[in-house]
Amino acid sequence: MNRIVSITAAPMMPPEHPLMRPIQDLNAANDVGEGPSVPARSNAFLWRLATFLPAFLTTFALIAAFTDWFAMGGLSGFEALLIGLIAVTFFWISLSVSTVTVGILNMLRERLNKTPKPVKQIRPMGVALLVPVYNEVPADVFGNACAMLNALTVSNTSHDYTLFILSDTRDEIIAEQELRAFATLRARLPETVKLYYRRRPDNTDRKVGNLADWVERWGGAYEAMLVLDADSLMSGKAIIDLTDELSSDPSAGLIQSFPQLFGAETLFGRVQQFASTVYGAALAEGLAKWSDREGNYWGHNAIIRTSAFAASAGLPRLNTLRSKGALILSHDFVEAGLLRRAGWAVRFMPRIKGSYEEVPATLIDYVLRDRRWCQGNLQHLNILGSKGFHAVSRFHMFHGAMGYLLSPAWLFLLSIWALIGKGEEVNVIRYFSGANPQVAWPEMSHMNNLLILVFMYGMLLAPKFLGASAISHAGVRLRDVGGLGQFLLSLLTEIIASIAYAPIMMVQQSIAVLRTFVGYRETWKPQARAGGKYSLLTMLKFHVFETVFGIALLVGMWHGLVSLWLLPIALSLGFAVLLSAVSGLRLTRFNWLGRQLGTKDVFNAPHIIRSARRERLKLKAVLEDSDRIAAE
Repeated sequence: MNRIVSITAAPMMPPEHPLMRPIQDLNAANDVGEGPSVPARSNAFLWRLATFLPAFLTTFALIAAFTDWFAMGGLSGFEALLIGLIAVTFFWISLSVSTVTVGILNMLRERLNKTPKPVKQIRPMGVALLVPVYNEVPADVFGNACAMLNALTVSNTSHDYTLFILSDTRDEIIAEQELRAFATLRARLPETVKLYYRRRPDNTDRKVGNLADWVERWGGAYEAMLVLDADSLMSGKAIIDLTDELSSDPSAGLIQSFPQLFGAETLFGRVQQFASTVYGAALAEGLAKWSDREGNYWGHNAIIRTSAFAASAGLPRLNTLRSKGALILSHDFVEAGLLRRAGWAVRFMPRIKGSYEEVPATLIDYVLRDRRWCQGNLQHLNILGSKGFHAVSRFHMFHGAMGYLLSPAWLFLLSIWALIGKGEEVNVIRYFSGANPQVAWPEMSHMNNLLILVFMYGMLLAPKFLGASAISHAGVRLRDVGGLGQFLLSLLTEIIASIAYAPIMMVQQSIAVLRTFVGYRETWKPQARAGGKYSLLTMLKFHVFETVFGIALLVGMWHGLVSLWLLPIALSLGFAVLLSAVSGLRLTRFNWLGRQLGTKDVFNAPHIIRSARRERLKLKAVLEDSDRIAAE
């Protein structure tokens, strides 16, 4: 259907139905909403104990080993600092392993449990599907919207759904295409389908302000809102399942689904997509068990009780030592904490299938997005002391910040190893200055020391092998990953690629942390979802630090000053530009590579993904026809 549809005079938005959205005070313990009291559950404590206790015990054991390791010639203050950093970094590795283990144990437990589940009491709800956009590709956004609306139209449900495209687009050409895409869908879809479009005259407060504007003006007409991203896609069943869960649980304020990655065609994108599919299920299952009703919110693919959100999650401006009245950037974690503070349950339900999002196509695209996330997550450190938050909500925010702070800690440890790791007689510091660094780095030739390093590397890879071993319990069939042979090849490829890219990400996240602490403000730009095109000069500038660092390590190894144990890291950093270029390799251009790192959307794409692809192509053709005629 390539005919051009003119913009109609039909109303683009329904009548307003205002809803009060008071701004919360983070410093007032009693400034909370009136949500239901969520009862404490004893099994939540047991799951948390089963997750955190092994992580702490393993870390304490490693501390004892490293203390004995470093203390061979007496323990200095600097060596104690190194042990402390090793303990902090290793705890998060241990926590990941124990979370995956708990997830697998719970999947096995559920499989053996034959007790019938209680029948849910479901009542009809009015739900608004919200799609905030900012300079996105209109054919993709409206194509996904059309696929979801079509899926809901043919579904058997008593719930009532309305989809809103909430545009903050600043580019006038894209905005005009949005209007034409909206008019095309309104003409194509049945009259019973409710689709609306609103474009703000300015994009005050970015996505937070976009959603706040809708809540305050139209939120009163809808009992729930399902927040999506511009690249989100959900099957009709997933949308209805989330709605049923919220309807049947009056204490729930927010229920987060587990979005699977889809649509990746490049090497870097496929690596992330394969890892999310194969390893992510067990990790998500474990996270859901120990977080229980103090879960987190990832900003999209989640259903929220509108009145609860309006009453208790109005974000204030943040005052810090560096800035006054700053916008809270990573709003989702804080909104989840505010909902829980007000007495509402925040749940994570990874078993609801059919929730999807796209993934950055190249290494540089990923890093650019990560810099924005880093700035927002580190901002949470200023909120940890706020009053009234549940301890688990605080931990979610702290965990998000530590995800970035661990990279400079690892980089510091790596640098110390490179400088003094060959021993007191031969090391970089002594070579250039003649001074003894007074730090006795243990020799790798000692069997006990070697076993400690092997154990640490094994813990880094353990979540991957544990997750891969449990894919059948997570609902992933071998035919969805290309069969046993293809799965094993993809698994090996993903592990090699992850090892290759991890040191680069360590350096780039360290740079992101530094940029945040010096006050550099990342600009808000739309993601290059199809992958940016970067010249060799751009990649050289982008990766200059890690390239220089990697070459320095390799030169040090050549002269016998740096431990060969660092060779994989040195090669990764030294060839960062090459790896960055390869990250954007489009595997689908080659028949023999198209299957590599493939997941279900490659080998057995769900109906909703096939439908979205068709609708995207149809709308792209309509908009291209329109642009061509306008040009003539």
